[in-house]
Amino acid sequence: MITVNNVSLMFGKRVLFKEVSLKFTPGNCYGLIGANGSGKSTFLKILSGDIEPSQGNIIPGPGLRMAMLRQDHFAFDDFTVLDTVIVGYKHLYDILKEREILYAKEEMDENDGNRASELEMEVAEMNGWEAESDAASLLDGLGIDVSFHQKKMSELEGGQKVRVLLAQAIFGNPDILLLDEPTNNLDIESIMWLEEFLYKFENTVIVVSHDRHFLNKICTHIADIDYSKIAIYAGNYDFWYQASQLALSQKRNENKKKEDKIAELKTFIQRFSSNASKARQATSRKKLLENLTLDEIPVSSRKFPYVAFKPERECGKNVLTLENVSKKIDSEKILDNFSLTINRGDKIVFLGPTVTKSTLFQIIARELEPDNGTVTKGVTITQSYFPHDNTELFRENISIFDWLCRFSTNTDSSYIRGFLGRMLFSGDESMKSISVLSGGEKVRCLLSKMMLSGANLLILDEPTNHLDLESISALNTGLIEFPEVVLFTSHDHQFVSTIANRVVEFTPGGVIDRIMNFDDYTADQDIKRLRDKMYHGHTRMQL
Repeated sequence: MITVNNVSLMFGKRVLFKEVSLKFTPGNCYGLIGANGSGKSTFLKILSGDIEPSQGNIIPGPGLRMAMLRQDHFAFDDFTVLDTVIVGYKHLYDILKEREILYAKEEMDENDGNRASELEMEVAEMNGWEAESDAASLLDGLGIDVSFHQKKMSELEGGQKVRVLLAQAIFGNPDILLLDEPTNNLDIESIMWLEEFLYKFENTVIVVSHDRHFLNKICTHIADIDYSKIAIYAGNYDFWYQASQLALSQKRNENKKKEDKIAELKTFIQRFSSNASKARQATSRKKLLENLTLDEIPVSSRKFPYVAFKPERECGKNVLTLENVSKKIDSEKILDNFSLTINRGDKIVFLGPTVTKSTLFQIIARELEPDNGTVTKGVTITQSYFPHDNTELFRENISIFDWLCRFSTNTDSSYIRGFLGRMLFSGDESMKSISVLSGGEKVRCLLSKMMLSGANLLILDEPTNHLDLESISALNTGLIEFPEVVLFTSHDHQFVSTIANRVVEFTPGGVIDRIMNFDDYTADQDIKRLRDKMYHGHTRMQL
């Protein structure tokens, strides 16, 4: 168990948390949710001891071991992959290394022998004999092939390092497990494996994630950060959402009834206060009025933008055709004679290596030229592109308002301001310089640009990155309701499964193209066997 006792955290005048008291108990998995900037990652760092609160304290149970998914991808570059996992249980790792040094001696004296016996007992108590096989099993579940286990961490790519650090966090069955966005850079099978692992995990888990499907699968409770407080609800994310919306609706209905009663009493008092025969009744109603108070409904930090894509015209019969497209980047072949016909009504999710998907989208968006092959767009098609890397679009020192005016045929000031308000840039926010925007704000700007385009072909490369759950939900709904063609990538399972009606996956053994939804694709045993064959001898790539 871990107890949070009267914790507050202030940054200058800004109050992030105020007098928070909670208990996280063994056997439960808590999904920590809240709007961007509400302090989810900061709260995990307070729990881990990386940040000291302004007041209050954190009390882990006596003798409990806490592990946290680390975000420093370079901290273990001099370690082997296997050792990086085992060092997650620091005490066991130190004992194993000390024992290794002792046994490497040509001769051991009596003290060495006694110490070796002590170490053997400690290794046995911590199940250290199984350390390497347990670490290898975790790595395998997370898609890191055995051929990588003895390599240095410095030899791995960023996505592979994330998986190893995740294996490090869960190694050795920690009593308290803190996970910040653990599904980032995981492939389909790895996410499913992690869901199953955490579902069976018997100790305490506190996890931050923007993946609603993941939260629904693993969470027994939701810890909601809002109003500078943290409230714990029993149930998964969907249950929390329904319960919280119902509670808010009930409070509003109660206030409406009170408002109607207050208006009725005021009318009676005003009408009969000077009437001698009604004076007693008027006085009685004044007392009732004094006792009627509306329940305060605090302003939530949780806000939903309005996302709706409205095409100016329908797609014609011919949408987009790629024939024998090839592309090399830095002498590495990214696409090799790739062909694809995109049809009306297609909403295609692309799976596979990030560089392959992004390169394909850049070619379709005419931002890159293929080395060979052709890309033919139908005459009715207009497209709008959301790039994976948007850095170049936000370098200028101009306001959000001026930036968005460039992409609108209607430059009326009130129209643009109203549009920005619906995308959560109200008042002075619309005059903020685009050069200082957060990741989530940049995404909302790009979505605004796409909505103004009136395009009937939308290309979105990881649009859910940097967004909070509310913005993801709004974008999710907007793309479900969009009647034309969508090409996209995302790590969010629910986002993908509710939008895509076709799946195209790039594998080392070729391309898999199926007209079916994402859940059917992952469940299909024939496709699973085909994927296993195509990935044979290769590390699985991310979704």
